[in-house]
Amino acid sequence: MTAIDPTARVSPRAALAQGVTVGAYACIGDDVSIGEGTRIGPFCTIEGPTVVGRGCVFTGYASVGTPPQDHSYRGEPTRLVIGDHNTFREFVTVNRGTVKDRGETTIGDHNLVMAYCHVAHDCMVGNHVVMGNLATLAGHVQIHDHAIIGGMSAVHQFTRVGSYAIVGGGSMVSLDIVPYARASGDRARLFGVNTVGLRRAGFTKEQISRIETAFRILFRKSLLLKDAMCMLEKEFPDAPEIEPLKDFLESSRRGIAR
Repeated sequence: MTAIDPTARVSPRAALAQGVTVGAYACIGDDVSIGEGTRIGPFCTIEGPTVVGRGCVFTGYASVGTPPQDHSYRGEPTRLVIGDHNTFREFVTVNRGTVKDRGETTIGDHNLVMAYCHVAHDCMVGNHVVMGNLATLAGHVQIHDHAIIGGMSAVHQFTRVGSYAIVGGGSMVSLDIVPYARASGDRARLFGVNTVGLRRAGFTKEQISRIETAFRILFRKSLLLKDAMCMLEKEFPDAPEIEPLKDFLESSRRGIAR
């Protein structure tokens, strides 16, 4: 059963599913849809158009679905879409999209967004992502599945962080971070393969060994990227764990951190 604190303000144009709870002094605006079992903590603000999935938790003081922080935004009808079973800790901010991009900011499923994080307009955050305290994503950033962004890190606009990559705390990320990588620094550079994360995720020793070999080809042989890519094709014609790495490199527009 839906439970709304008497001090909360919920728009009649908001749609709350069964089992939603809304804490003290929270504000739910027009055109907000909240899925079953989601908990909105005290003093949270959710503006629309925003869709929040099932089983999410906003512990308190979060502000999501707010307009993009972009000088060119003129009130166009853009939106925020959040999937299922995400946790947003205290003072998290998430902005809607802009018409310069897809008009939509998206966050997938099973993500942990720690206190004071910011997700800017038009970002695409995948599934099982962890953002440490005070991590900040500029506009149009893509964070792929199972990536970890360390606390107090910042990711430059239009930059991507690949799946299973980990960015160390306090990093400034201005170039794409390839899948499976460990990266840190200002500006962030690679320090090898995220072997601990891959083992925890269930990758086999053989898979991790192939990924390490691919990294040596890409980053240790002083090859041009196109030549390294050709070598990867010859070395790993049928390795499924190498395919995301090749796809990511082929689609990079901003450039790759080395």
